[in-house]
Amino acid sequence: MTDGTLYLVGTPIGNLDDMTFRAIATLKAVDLIAAEDTRHTGKLLKHFQITTPQISYHDHNRQQRSGQLIEKLQTGTAIALVSDAGMPGISDPGYELVVAAIAAGITVIPIPGVSAVLTGLVASGLSPEQFVFAGFLPNKKKLRLQQLEQLKTEPKTIVFYEAPHRVLKTLQEFQDYFGGDRPIVCARELTKLHEEFWRGTIQGAIAHYQTQAPKGEFTLIVAGQSRTETTEITDAEILEELQKQLDAGVSPSQASRLLANELQIPKRRIYQLSRNLNDSKN
Repeated sequence: MTDGTLYLVGTPIGNLDDMTFRAIATLKAVDLIAAEDTRHTGKLLKHFQITTPQISYHDHNRQQRSGQLIEKLQTGTAIALVSDAGMPGISDPGYELVVAAIAAGITVIPIPGVSAVLTGLVASGLSPEQFVFAGFLPNKKKLRLQQLEQLKTEPKTIVFYEAPHRVLKTLQEFQDYFGGDRPIVCARELTKLHEEFWRGTIQGAIAHYQTQAPKGEFTLIVAGQSRTETTEITDAEILEELQKQLDAGVSPSQASRLLANELQIPKRRIYQLSRNLNDSKN
């Protein structure tokens, strides 16, 4: 274990069997564990027989604590940062400490683990090729609606986190900005005993959770805006995007697949245009 190094350690989002061997070894080897909730992390450490001392690092003390941790790192202390679940910094404390460590010339090493955004996305059935992670929407209504307005025409899949008591309110706002027919997947209790994926439209999700109260932590995966919701893309526009891909060294077949997913149009249309493009050059 390298002295004076900050390790960002991923922890399970539910199922403890998702803890990696490397994460366990790291938490055992460091001098100190900075935890979002020391009581919560204490249960994890006890399960894996880890006796490394902890120090709290959470939303309410991170400004003050960051300076203290940087001082310890600069004197050779190896520290592991963990959140209550998943990767530190992803909708959890950690970003400021990482920035401060980098500025101080301290080595930062990630120890990958489970993340709800990827876990929900890959099993959603919505396109994982390109996506936007929006995390938790702001609590303040004005900021929340501003963010939804910005995402309204986003063509990529969008992933949100939400607490159960706010799910219905958020879904209703989704309907206002994205439309009731927009596909959505509501993933809850990921990796836990009652893991569930509800798939349908935003309007259908509202009806579902009006009769069945939301329970557990939610990851909401919303389809991006399709081209059929806006103006029809022209061949000239497709060729322009295609040429950018080809200029970047992407093969015609791969470029066709990527653009078909991004523009929500048939791959054969793009591939035919690519052939015409090559014919015109010969």
